Amino acid sequence: MDNPALSQEDGTELRKRPVNNGEAPHVEVETKGIKLQRNLGLISGTSIIVGTIIGSGIFISPKGVLQETGSVGLSLVVWAAGGMLSLMGALSYAELGTLITKSGGEYPYMMAAMGRVVAYLFAWTKIIVLTPSSMAIICLTFAEYVMSLMEFCGEPQIPKKMIAALAMITLAIVNSWDTKLAASVQVFFTGAKLIALVIIVIGGLVWLGKGEVETLQKGFEGSTNSPSGVALAFYDALWAYDGWNNLNYITEELKNPYVNLPRANVLGVLLVTVIYVLANISYLAVLGTEGLLNSSAVALEWGEIVLGKRVAVIMPLFVMCSTFGAANGSLFAGVRTLYVAARENQFPEVLSYVNARRLTPIPCIIFTTVLALLMLIPGDIGSLIDFFSFAAWMFYALAIVSLIILRFTMKNEHRPIKVFILFPIIFLLCSLYLVVAPIIQDPRVEFLYAFLFIVGGLVFYVPLVHFRIHKGCFDPVTLFVQLFMEVGPSPYVPDFE
Repeated sequence: MDNPALSQEDGTELRKRPVNNGEAPHVEVETKGIKLQRNLGLISGTSIIVGTIIGSGIFISPKGVLQETGSVGLSLVVWAAGGMLSLMGALSYAELGTLITKSGGEYPYMMAAMGRVVAYLFAWTKIIVLTPSSMAIICLTFAEYVMSLMEFCGEPQIPKKMIAALAMITLAIVNSWDTKLAASVQVFFTGAKLIALVIIVIGGLVWLGKGEVETLQKGFEGSTNSPSGVALAFYDALWAYDGWNNLNYITEELKNPYVNLPRANVLGVLLVTVIYVLANISYLAVLGTEGLLNSSAVALEWGEIVLGKRVAVIMPLFVMCSTFGAANGSLFAGVRTLYVAARENQFPEVLSYVNARRLTPIPCIIFTTVLALLMLIPGDIGSLIDFFSFAAWMFYALAIVSLIILRFTMKNEHRPIKVFILFPIIFLLCSLYLVVAPIIQDPRVEFLYAFLFIVGGLVFYVPLVHFRIHKGCFDPVTLFVQLFMEVGPSPYVPDFE
């Protein structure tokens, strides 16, 4: 007769298997209905989008667009057009996310349209490089602003990396503890950065009301005649909007995704577009074109002029809030690709397990955080982001291609929304340009290395995923993780209650 359950809570039981023929007792974990909860509504979903799009760039150095366009008028047109292009992408992703209601962003869409290999190469790149390096960069920026409030000789790297590491660990604990808590943190810090930007917008309107309109009256004077210059301006603008797709990574945790995913995608991108345009108008009105182009900390200099030096000290605090919120959103959404890929047995299955008490994907959060911490060790990982930037846009393009393919292969499936086909085509062309542009503009061998890394994922895919030669090898590790972290399998179950 089996021994009684050692513990039982939230549908998880730990039982001892009887001893047979001298075998050692074996503990098994039985899971019943463990799954991530739908804790995100429209407000928290919109906060994920807004909070991850708006990082530190709009506060520090939003000058790339003005530099390339050469005029006030054309730069504002590019900012607005960049927002509209991002909206086309967000609408296309809304169709994909309501057709295939799985988390993981592009991963399930590529899996359905292009097969397991393409989906794996996306997951490989996203999990190993894009998510942890992005989180590391954001946390290092956060650390720089924390250090700006203290006295240091020079720019010591060890304290900065320690602060960044502490921020990562804090976010990992928050996300592992409760998704509602992580969502609340996201809403709070998104609100903080929006307050800062509203202050900037209102201050600019007051400045314009005083008659300081000389800069804006220049209009399109000095606009570049170079198509490549305008194209590079769009390149800068579209990168500033990056993050508009993050809600698609957590579709399974969104309440009523058929309704809230499209609404949050549209609302988030439109809100950021309006804020970006108005914030740039405010910067131009107060600092002028020369001041904006020469500034290394735009928001701080704006604050010193409009608010005074004593009050302007709040701007670094707002940048800290902005970067901390962006890092939280990056971790919250980014780890879901690993969660879904492991659930599909393309990564160790234990990384898809969910804690039975907290109902959070603790193993994949810890795995991603460890990778991000390791990326703090090198002196400069900014170049890593640059060389893999084309990969992100390549996968955006493949996701849009997936949408077009699924229009034919799943033409009879229910689509809550179906976007006008011209929108995804336009966005696809822009994505392809952003893949090619950095390589043509500055061809370096590192881009080849980045591409080889992506394709190099096949070295692991063929033996470990396709042939599964490791079968059974990780069972002791899986059992240990299950017992130590109190986690169990979390199969995909459609549920829109």
